[in-house]
Amino acid sequence: MKKTELIAQILKKRSFLCVGLDTDIEKIPAHQQKLPDAVFQFNKNIIDATAAYAVGFKPNTAFYESEGTSGWISLEKTIAYIKKHYPEIMVIADAKRGDIGNTSRRYAKAFFEQLQADAITVAPYMGLDSVQPFLGFENKWVVLLGLTSNSGSADFQQLKLDNGRFLYEEVVSKAISWAGSHQLMFVTGATKPEMIARIRSLAPDYFFLVPGVGAQGGDLNAVAKAGLNSEVGILVNASRSILYASSDIDFAEAAATEAQKLQQEMESILIRKNLLK
Repeated sequence: MKKTELIAQILKKRSFLCVGLDTDIEKIPAHQQKLPDAVFQFNKNIIDATAAYAVGFKPNTAFYESEGTSGWISLEKTIAYIKKHYPEIMVIADAKRGDIGNTSRRYAKAFFEQLQADAITVAPYMGLDSVQPFLGFENKWVVLLGLTSNSGSADFQQLKLDNGRFLYEEVVSKAISWAGSHQLMFVTGATKPEMIARIRSLAPDYFFLVPGVGAQGGDLNAVAKAGLNSEVGILVNASRSILYASSDIDFAEAAATEAQKLQQEMESILIRKNLLK
């Protein structure tokens, strides 16, 4: 997916919502659990219910890999369904991969060629030669972990370096020399908007994937204030607040309501920021 196509979808749908498909078999409605390939059937309903409001879907691969072969099949079917019915929507494989060259190349082939994902989350800890293989695929994106929303981000990401910068700032500054804003994004956690602003000053033209709005307590307006740029430049991910809005037979309708609520908030923000007419 090209950057121009992503921006066009954001403006068309008046939304920068990404729906996280972190589908936990133990949390889906009881009546759904009885179906063959319950995870895929649940995802299909969520996708159909929220596609009008979302510009991205982000399956977290751990929820599928943990179920073995059947889980991987559910993931394949989920991505294939999105690609067939909603090809305009970006698919981000939240896999957090990262290893030396040859191994990274195989990870990239698995997610970009086999699964046909548009983007993959990548850990930068091993440096350029672990990230570069993912950057060799046309119109595919690397979503690099910049600053995560978990409390443990303080252990390494927020360490102060001798040059006065935090480690996460050094990661972002180094990474923008590896690839342009047409194929590189950064994960920036929604619970730390003041740090999102710092990252925006370092990477003014890059998209940010922002998890943590919804169940994790991130504030959408604060995120937008810190992260928006002239091309919008942010994708805000919500998972549990949408997926599990209801545990009853109306789960898909409840998910649509939650997604629409976020879309409407995003539309208002974009209008206030003069990014929409």
